[in-house]
This record gives sequence, C-alpha cells and structure tokens, in this order.
Amino acid sequence: MNGPRVTIRDVAHAAGASMASVSKALNDGYGVSAAMREKVLQAAADLGYRPNPAARAMRGRSHTVGIVADIGAPIVAQITEGVQEGLDGSSLDIVLAPAGNTPERQRHSIDAMLDRNVDGLILVVPTVPYAVLDAFGQATPTVVIGRHGGGRHFDSVMDDDAAGAGLAVEHLADLGHRRISHIAMPMGRLRRPSVLPQTAREDGYVASMRAHGLEPHILTTDYSEEGGHAGALAALGSESPPTAIFAGTDTAALGVLRAAHELGLRVPQDLSVIGADNLPVGALPQISLTTIDPAGKLNGSTSAKLLRERIDGRRNPVTYAISPSMVVRSTTAPPRE
Repeated sequence: MNGPRVTIRDVAHAAGASMASVSKALNDGYGVSAAMREKVLQAAADLGYRPNPAARAMRGRSHTVGIVADIGAPIVAQITEGVQEGLDGSSLDIVLAPAGNTPERQRHSIDAMLDRNVDGLILVVPTVPYAVLDAFGQATPTVVIGRHGGGRHFDSVMDDDAAGAGLAVEHLADLGHRRISHIAMPMGRLRRPSVLPQTAREDGYVASMRAHGLEPHILTTDYSEEGGHAGALAALGSESPPTAIFAGTDTAALGVLRAAHELGLRVPQDLSVIGADNLPVGALPQISLTTIDPAGKLNGSTSAKLLRERIDGRRNPVTYAISPSMVVRSTTAPPRE
C-alpha cells in the first residue's frame, strides 16, 4: 500500500505481454485472445493494479456506464443488479442517476451523464419523446429498458408485457373468473408503438379478455399502492364488482389487498389478486402474491451485454424481448359460487 503505484508496464512484465496487449485486455479491446486476457487480468489482480481514472478520461474514455432510472420504482434494484452482473469482467463501472418519472427530470439527468463523458447509457423506462431518445443514441452508445417499439440509433430490451397480461387473464379465466378488472396507468404523451409497459399491459389485458369472451373493465389510476387502493375501491364499489383484479404491478396489488381488507373481503376466497414485477415483498408468507415475473435481472444483464457491443463499435439497432412467466401463489383461487 505504501510502495510506488503499480503501472501498466509492471502488469505487462508480469504477464509476459506487450503493453499494447495489456491495454487491450484491460479495456475490453479487440485482438486479444481469451487466454491472454485472463493472464493479464490475473497479473493485474496479483499486483493490485488500479487504473488511473484521470488518465483514462484524458484519453477520451471514462470507463463508466450511466444508468438513468426512477429509483422509486422497486424493480430498478433488480435491473441494476443485473447490469452489474453483465459488466462483471469488464473495465466498466456504474454511475446511477436518480431521474424521477418526468421527461424533464430524466432529460436533465441524461444530459448530466453525457457531460461526465460516460461511455454508454442505460435508460430504464424513459418517458422522454422518441426523437430525444434517438438523438441521445446518436450521441453515445445507448440501451433503453422497458420502452416498446425499438429505435433506429439505440438498442431496446423489454418484457413482452402484453403476453404477461395475457398470462394473468388466462390464469384467472381458467379458475372460472368472469369479472376481471385491471388497474392501469395513463399513457401520457407517448404514442404507439413507442410506449411504456403499462400501455402494453393494458393492451394485452384487453386483447386477452376479448379472446376469452369477457368484457374488459379498466381503472386508470397509477402503479403506486395508493393507486391500487383507489382503483380497487372504485371497482369493488361498482354495481357488478369483480371477483378478480389484475393490478398491473405488485406495488399496486398491495393497495388492492389493503382495500379488500378494509371492505372485509377475504383473499382469495372473495377476491383474487394478481400483480406484476415479482418483487421480494410479494413472496413473503404473509402476502404470498400471485404475480407476473418480468425477469428484472435478465433485463439488466442483457442490456449490459448489448451496451458493451455498442461501445465496441456495433451500430445496427437490436430489439430484445423477454418472455415473462407466471408465479402462482396464494392470492388466486376459483371464485365463490
């Protein structure tokens, strides 16, 4: 710790490689075999080599990836963990910018990342207009998570949210439910096909309900616990209350469960409830929420892989859709006769 700083020349000597090969291996460059890369990384680890961030920045790379996300959304933690896993073994570090959910705040955070010379951007469920996303994609390697429709100058990773909603409706219909309500969020200023998960889930819910010969019933609030609570009270207070509610997210589903408790309804005997996102809180035995699993960590790790390809020079856009799965727990059952 008190000796001279280990340099790239020291690593090259220990690995028996040229400084050029060591530089490429440490910076994920082309032209280095897997065996040589492993040898260099091992030598660097043995010597305790740490790159100089200031020198890196002067050479034009910061070796950082900027993640711009609404950190109030619980699934962001899963996505960020997946991004970290996808960057393991590379020289890239993560810088996280809490951006809220308004286009103005998100754009400010993205600009701040670009000002810091990040090597790439991962934008989680961005609400900025498509043209703005496209411009950012032209400025720096960019991957967008959760925005449907793809892009010309950025890569896209998303769940098949419409299929996930279809899984929820199919599960409830197979149990015998005929009155199934859905708690949705406003579409905002976006337009199809470049929309956010809530719009795709609503579209999937409507299509699946009609495919089963059922009448859709949508409560548009938001994906918070309060939104789920308000939507459930409105639905359960109607002339033909539902026997099941697909809440759109697990957070909203918690609000539905609270509303059911306040009304003296038993879950699942009197009301079945499904969420989405498969958050850890839903797996607690006291809750045991049936949910749609969007594979948040897989979204993150896939985005990291695509971003590394972008940084290495790929320019053609890639759109990657992840198939969700159904996690059946204790909040769904056949309706009472």
